[in-house]
Amino acid sequence: MPKDKTKEKSDLLQGTLDLLILKTLSLAPMHGWGISQRIQQMSKDVLQVNQGSLYPALHRLQVQGWIQSEWGASDNNRRAKFYELTASGRNRLRDETRNWERLSGAVVRILQTS
Repeated sequence: MPKDKTKEKSDLLQGTLDLLILKTLSLAPMHGWGISQRIQQMSKDVLQVNQGSLYPALHRLQVQGWIQSEWGASDNNRRAKFYELTASGRNRLRDETRNWERLSGAVVRILQTS
């Protein structure tokens, strides 16, 4: 039976995942599960971030100084690491957003060429 293309989930390239995490954290500090759920929600279930990709990305962003973390209690009162954007992360988000818009616009122009 053919797959329903509207239900198909999309894999994310590393740089794209970093951008989406930065954007998500620009809205509010969140723990890892919350970040993955928010990305899925904002993409209307098109994008799903698996834990095997999310936590290495969070670590990478923290090493770069673009996010920071602190332990706290989640909604269900479990201990969780909460991540938030740093000032450097906000600058990175701005720069990466501009770059993404430029690149995605170029791809759209190519796809619309007949």
